[in-house]
Amino acid sequence: MPEEAALSRTRLARLIDEGAVRRGGAVVTNPKADVAEGDVIEVAVPEVVESHIMAENLPLDVRFEDDDLIVVMKPAGMVVHPAPGTPSGTLVNALLYHFDGHLSGVGGVGRPGIVHRIDKDTSGLLVVAKSDRAHHGLADQFAAHSVERVYQALVHGHPDPGDPRLRGVRGVSIEPGAVIKITSDLARHKSDRQKQAVFFGHGKHAVTRARVIETFGAPPQVSLVECRLETGRTHQIRVHMAHAGHGLVGDPVYGGQRKVAKGALPDRARAGLGAFDRQALHAAVLGFSHPVSSETVRLVAALPQDMTDMIAQLRG
Repeated sequence: MPEEAALSRTRLARLIDEGAVRRGGAVVTNPKADVAEGDVIEVAVPEVVESHIMAENLPLDVRFEDDDLIVVMKPAGMVVHPAPGTPSGTLVNALLYHFDGHLSGVGGVGRPGIVHRIDKDTSGLLVVAKSDRAHHGLADQFAAHSVERVYQALVHGHPDPGDPRLRGVRGVSIEPGAVIKITSDLARHKSDRQKQAVFFGHGKHAVTRARVIETFGAPPQVSLVECRLETGRTHQIRVHMAHAGHGLVGDPVYGGQRKVAKGALPDRARAGLGAFDRQALHAAVLGFSHPVSSETVRLVAALPQDMTDMIAQLRG
């Protein structure tokens, strides 16, 4: 296929299934059939149809843009893609309004090229493809786990690499530089289908590396942690940190309720921890190879105001 067609192997396989590929005028039914020199292969790529998703004039914080892609700063509280319970007010609704006619149509539908997502109540950087070529190139990098993704999180307690308890947690190992590596499989929770859970030998392979940046309290009650994703599974950081015994502040699903001893933190900080109404997680760094120019793109986003305020309270 000509490179400018920007058709991935997955898209071509789907077109074969749909009867859109012919060899010598006959529809191809066996995608594994041998081809011979001189065969004429025709691929009928359907016209891109309009998306059913409504465009909405919502604020959009664009941190990088060129002809092929956009990097946006998603605020906490915004869903990335419409779903039955959230048909509007999402990042996709905003993208359709601001970039109508200049978004990836991979899959045959005119829609933003969403190649990765972050949770509704997580803030931070997210890349969106404008061209089909960029969409395929970015998707390949995410599949190969070559994209740099660094998060910052506030977690309960102190993930101390020297803690014998932490070293005894299955799947936890310590790497040079006081880096805590958490390796497991992740899959849906057996009883709560809305949650992910740690398994070994079942589910999708997941690796998170965490490093403590700062601790708060005497003894430490809360820590600011940098988390680097080797893989990018649903709720990965939230599940892995909870598995290690250090759930995220404000996480209603995995964080758990933690009591802070009186005097261990300033009273205002203790009250602030109890009132923090989302998981304290922020996608701070996003780095990748530009799928068209091959140049390195790396963006850094400062912590949002709610996490900055919480850290100020913790410091007293």
